[in-house]
Amino acid sequence: MKPFDPIIFHQLPVIQKIIEDETWLEGERRGCAVSPDDPVVRENVCLVLLRIGQQLRESLASAGPALDFELPAGIRRKRPSLAA
Repeated sequence: MKPFDPIIFHQLPVIQKIIEDETWLEGERRGCAVSPDDPVVRENVCLVLLRIGQQLRESLASAGPALDFELPAGIRRKRPSLAA
């Protein structure tokens, strides 16, 4: 695998938003400010990423040549559906 994976680079804004959302949500649960480095926040971010990771990779991969990268083994480009 390449040392630089362009898909991960394109996922960073989404991952950052997940971290912000989970930090805010945990702060709301506790009723006080929480750090993004909090163990509960980290665990929740990991759970979200595990849940949506494949879908996120596929959506970025379906962007096709615009991202100019090779997909890792086992990941296939999703072909657009013609069904409405």
